[in-house]
Amino acid sequence: MGDRIKWGIIGLGNIAHKFAHDLNLHEGVTLYAVASRNKDKALEFKEKYNSVLSFDNYEDLAKCKEIDIVYIATPHIFHYENTMMCLEEGKTVLCEKPLSMNAEQSKKMIALAKEKNLFLMEALWTRFIPATEKVLELINNNEIGKVKSIKADFGFEAKLRSRNRLFDNKLGGGSLLDIGIYPIFLSLLILGLPSKITANATIDKNNIDTKFSAILDYNDNVKALVESTFEEQTPTEALIIGENGSIKMHRQFHFSRKITLSREGKLDEIFDIEIVGNGYYHEIDEVVNCLKNGHIESKKLPHKFSLDLTTTLDKIRKQIGLKYDTDY
Repeated sequence: MGDRIKWGIIGLGNIAHKFAHDLNLHEGVTLYAVASRNKDKALEFKEKYNSVLSFDNYEDLAKCKEIDIVYIATPHIFHYENTMMCLEEGKTVLCEKPLSMNAEQSKKMIALAKEKNLFLMEALWTRFIPATEKVLELINNNEIGKVKSIKADFGFEAKLRSRNRLFDNKLGGGSLLDIGIYPIFLSLLILGLPSKITANATIDKNNIDTKFSAILDYNDNVKALVESTFEEQTPTEALIIGENGSIKMHRQFHFSRKITLSREGKLDEIFDIEIVGNGYYHEIDEVVNCLKNGHIESKKLPHKFSLDLTTTLDKIRKQIGLKYDTDY
């Protein structure tokens, strides 16, 4: 690995564009290669973001010896096979969320990364944005006392289209895995694994959940209420309530630029927080630091957390009757 870490990107959809933009902002990296099944799309992406190479298949990128790490931005259903292919070729991997379609896949991905001593991380960018770091700092400094409840939602009105992956069960569609993962992530980050989950959802004719909600129960009557929907625009905020106050992550909480700290008997404190680029810069920086220091997982988002998250998603899916081909 040279002074500049060489990245490859597999899957060139909307999120890959945002990610590539932020890669170009980081002085410690080079976008070396991009891959799409569509040759013209790969060439266009290469030119737009100054990649050295482009491929019209994923396999050649995985075999490219110059690449240090691969960012996988394909639809959910392909995360497992794409990650395993890259790990088998000796590549470290940053894989978009969810890490996989179920806990069994996640276990195999993590086991292979450890066996080969390769870095693997789920690309849950919200963990690394400055707003999340600030929230954790406030909680750890006991600014609101013991956390008693969390309320977090994520919703927008998605248009049903024949090619919209959000409504395609074969591509791992549904609000839970696409956006419901963010409120659940925040709850696990702050409160850990729940002792009980009570979930419900609306499953449509395409066999995906268009609306989901759950109550996560913890000891001492601590609860988290999490929701996601493709049916309507929602506040997309997070409210963390403690014994002595609260913290609000303003819209959109998963890349929030504003936090309000409210405490009894004190004036509210408002924190305006900057994000670099599209916000993916911060997870890129975490990966760079991990690779430079020889780590195979991030301390901020370790393998165990991603496994706990996919396990929680599995439990919710079982309750709401959301099934994918990968379950069989």
